[in-house]
Parts: sequence; structure tokens; C-alpha cells
Amino acid sequence: MTSADHQGAHAAPQSGSGLDYRAAGVDIEAGDALVEMIKPLAKATHRSGVMGGLGGFGALFDLKAAGFTDPVLVSTTDGVGTKLKIAIETELHDTVGIDLVAMCVNDLVVQGAEPLFFLDYFATGQLSVQQASAVIAGIADGCRQAGCALVGGETAEMPGMYAKGDYDLAGFSVGAAERGNLLPRPIAAGDAILGLASSGVHSNGFSLVRRIVETSGLHWTDPAPFAPERTLGQALMTPTRIYVRSMLTLHRAGLLKAAAHITGGGLPGNLPRVLPDGFAALLNTNWPVPPVFNWLARTGGVAATEMLRVFNCGVGMALVVSDADAAIRVLEAAGETVSRIGTIQAADGPASVRVEPPPGWLA
Repeated sequence: MTSADHQGAHAAPQSGSGLDYRAAGVDIEAGDALVEMIKPLAKATHRSGVMGGLGGFGALFDLKAAGFTDPVLVSTTDGVGTKLKIAIETELHDTVGIDLVAMCVNDLVVQGAEPLFFLDYFATGQLSVQQASAVIAGIADGCRQAGCALVGGETAEMPGMYAKGDYDLAGFSVGAAERGNLLPRPIAAGDAILGLASSGVHSNGFSLVRRIVETSGLHWTDPAPFAPERTLGQALMTPTRIYVRSMLTLHRAGLLKAAAHITGGGLPGNLPRVLPDGFAALLNTNWPVPPVFNWLARTGGVAATEMLRVFNCGVGMALVVSDADAAIRVLEAAGETVSRIGTIQAADGPASVRVEPPPGWLA
């Protein structure tokens, strides 16, 4: 992580003394301590292609050393959204970093790209080394899961911009694919659509989740109605699943035509993004739905169509393949739970998704 760019003021100096940065609300020593603490975390994510270490003004990466001959770079950026509010209110900071990485690298892999390196931006009003190190440890964990290197970032302590204890996160990732291996590839009517199981809500729709929790009268420390062995806060903080390794295995086997990361907008909003005009995805709703979604729908009185539009509803990735049996064997061997969720059909007009949940779905 690079040095912090600190700004802001909120504290008065002692009588008779001059102003300094600490009196203005910024603790340079704490920032330096954080950098030293996270160096081993970043080092543990090292991969081929990384040049140098933390502390420079920028990070270098050698694509040739990483094994590429004619690469196209692919870049993504994302955040965690209001799931951060739950992390802050429950003081559960160790998994939002995984969410941050997942939201970026899952967007890379659907384009056929291998994630290479990751940078983060952590902004807070008053730096807590314990809080920040927990977040960044999660980021490093996510990078290890995705096979990419944590090569740098920014820690910004900005008094007056954030309330005490609050923080915000953004992530940035760069991947690469050989020029001829980018996705999507041409699809055809009759291709199968496979769904990879999500780990839960992932990192989208939490403004609605928080509103439903408010109306339920439950507290974060209460047992989760859909997972009573955990508190409600713990259950909702389950991190986003990272699909990079299994999907790259499928892609390198030549079995993947297109893929959509199911984030905000759900299946109806994301699957058409990787389909050409003249095709429609006809979906069933026979995949296993994690209990959290049934609870959210019932407790909030949320219609099934709205649930599908806001949440992943149990499908974190949708894949288009021609040989479903072979693809399922590869994915299950890689540890994924796979469902056949639909087929591709020829249709008039722009790419679309057709799904009609049966009565009582999610009830």
C-alpha cells in the first residue's frame, strides 16, 4: 500500500503550542504502522509478473513474465456498497475485503481475463489500525483466492469527511487475456445456461436488505432466522463468492461461450449484457435458493419479480455453454455447485431474459 494522502482538521492545539498534523486529526505514525502491518499480507499474494514491492509511487507488472504473448488488458473498478454499514455497525470487518476483490475480479473473468493485480482505496475519518488491517487482510485473502497480486493502494485519513468509525472502500483490478481468447464467443440457439451457486446476497441490494432488517425488528446480534447458528449480522456478512479459478479452468478447456456476473440488476439485468441481439435467455427457477432470499422476500413483502431484479437469488454467475454435461463435470471438479437454469433461444429484437417465477416462489 502506498503512503496515505491525508487531509482535514478537527482538533485544536494545546494552549501555547503550534499546530501540527496530529492536532489536525491525522496520525502519520498510525498510517506508517498500518503500512508495515500489511506488507506481509501483500507479499503473500505475490505472483509471476509482479516487479518490486510496496512503497513506491506506482506498481510495475511484466506481462511477458506472466506468460502472455499477445495480451489485451482488461480493467475493472467497484465497491462494496452499503454492506459496509453492516460491517461498521457489527464491527465485522474481516470479510468486506473479500467482497471488494470479488466484485472486481468476477467482472474480469466473465470477459475471459485472468486477474493479474489489485489495488484498493481505504478512506476514513480517523484511522484505526486494527479496523483497517482487518479490512486489508480480507482484501489479501480475496486476492489469494483469485490468484492476483495486491500491489498497492491508498489509505486516506480525512477528518470531517467521515464520521468516527466510518470508512469507505473502492477496488481496482487489471487482468489480461490473449487476444483470441476474449469472451463472449458466438452463441447459438439451443446453448445451455448454467448457474453457479452464490454464497448468499453477495454485495448488492443491501439498501433494501437493511430496510427489511429495520422493519423486522431484529438486531444484528439476534440469531438469523434463516441461519440460527449465526447472528443476523454474521450471516448477512457472508462474503461474495470468487469464481475466477473454476471459470478460467472451464474457459481454458474451450467450453465457455459467455458469462455474466449476477450483481445489481439480477439475472434480467446482467445476462443480456453478454448476449447478442436476436437471442433471448429462457430461464427456469428450479435452482436451489439460499434461505436468506426466502426470508427477505417474506419479511419485506418483496415480489418475486423485484427479488430477481435486485438480488442474485442464488445464482452468482450465469454461463452459456454448448456442451452442458462436459461443462458441469469441469465446474463440479473445481468445487462449484452447478444448476441448469435455462436455454438460449432465437428471438426478435434486443437481447433479453424471459423468466416467470411460479406462484409461491420464494414464499
